[in-house]
Amino acid sequence: MRRRIPQDKKFISDIDVIDIAEEGKGVGKSDDLVLFIERAIPGDIVDVELMKKKKNFAEARVAALKKPSEFRTTAFCEHFGVCGGCKWQEMTYEGQLKFKQQTVESVLSRIGKIDATSMEPILGSAKTTYYRNKLEYTFSNKRWLTSIDDAVEGLEMSALGFHVPGRFDKILDIQHCYLQEDPSNELRNHIRTFAIANGISFYDLREHAGVLRNLIIRTSSTGEKMVIVVFAYPEDGQVELLMNEVNSRFPDIDSLLYIINQKKNDTIFDQDIHVFKGRDFIYEEMEGLKFKVGAKSFYQTNSLQAYELYKITREFAALQGDELVYDLYTGAGTIANFVARSVREVIGVEYVPTAIEDAKINAEINGVKNTKFYAGDMKDVLTTEFIKEHGKPDVVITDPPRAGMHGDVIKRLLEMEAQKIVYVSCNAATQARDIALLSDKYTVERIKPVDMFPHTQHVENVVLLKLKD
Repeated sequence: MRRRIPQDKKFISDIDVIDIAEEGKGVGKSDDLVLFIERAIPGDIVDVELMKKKKNFAEARVAALKKPSEFRTTAFCEHFGVCGGCKWQEMTYEGQLKFKQQTVESVLSRIGKIDATSMEPILGSAKTTYYRNKLEYTFSNKRWLTSIDDAVEGLEMSALGFHVPGRFDKILDIQHCYLQEDPSNELRNHIRTFAIANGISFYDLREHAGVLRNLIIRTSSTGEKMVIVVFAYPEDGQVELLMNEVNSRFPDIDSLLYIINQKKNDTIFDQDIHVFKGRDFIYEEMEGLKFKVGAKSFYQTNSLQAYELYKITREFAALQGDELVYDLYTGAGTIANFVARSVREVIGVEYVPTAIEDAKINAEINGVKNTKFYAGDMKDVLTTEFIKEHGKPDVVITDPPRAGMHGDVIKRLLEMEAQKIVYVSCNAATQARDIALLSDKYTVERIKPVDMFPHTQHVENVVLLKLKD
């Protein structure tokens, strides 16, 4: 139960920050009260202001930094602290890797009852800025105002940027984002300036009115670029006006697309894609393999680190060339096609039908003949009859969403008794839960975290499970 905090008990002094929580907040204690402190780093000594309090814990923020941690540094982005991304910018990258490794070890041992003391060192990202290949921005006619903005008369209220945490209808206008390489920033800023100068309205997220709604920019390791402008209610000539300007100013865009989305949500998966210039896809490349990436395609957002992740997955599987591999939650078949040259056959299963179509196309592009892909809910597809038809796998690679695997899928894995399961996860907590359910028949042989998202608390983890004798 949430309690009102009396004014005389709202501040607590000299708190030692002793740990990091899974959501990225610093952890401290005051008597029996556990404090989750925004922007606090283990090793800090801080005075805190309590924001929300329950019986045994409270959410807090730093009121004063008494002594900085050895892992504390200065944030490099002007939008830090207001923008909801890159929350660990005030922590050195060395510190980020240390605490990500520590978090994975803690979660696996606490939830999965796994001895993680022999876990391999986390693989850091070679690039810690400009590492994303996709960003999605939102247009809004209700710009989020900072304290500096409040003092500016006649401030332009149209914004193109990111949602302010906890405010679906407020957008922080972004000047420079360190997540995606050029020309991402120049593109975004030019589109905003041109639209305002030409009276093209920005979307009202409450009233569902206006012309410009979203901007999606994709870049690839091959140097190709895709730009998708999402319109809501354009007036005559406005689509052509803006798209011609983008094409004229940025002629090297390989895929220039637009969408008319008049739904009340931003998802584009059920929307028609219109090609204004070029083709409706760009290529990613990995170890000589090409992957076709369209407007609706899923591809790991850190291209360089995805390659490292897949190499670790392949290494853990220790493929000899004659294995039947099941690739569960295959997405666009990236892992399936990546390991296909090392095995007899790969069977990929994925819930999203369009992703399976991408997987088949990617196999065809690369001349991969030994993959088969099936769309459907994993627990419904992976039946006894399916296994009889395709064969019992020697190796299972599974890369589920954050929620982990459905209980019925785990039961099927226990029935199949593949010699090895390589479990790739973006959520160590649900991964640990699933591994605990598999522990009757499987032992954990190797664990290796991989940092895909520097300056955030998120971490991927790869675990090798082997069937017990």
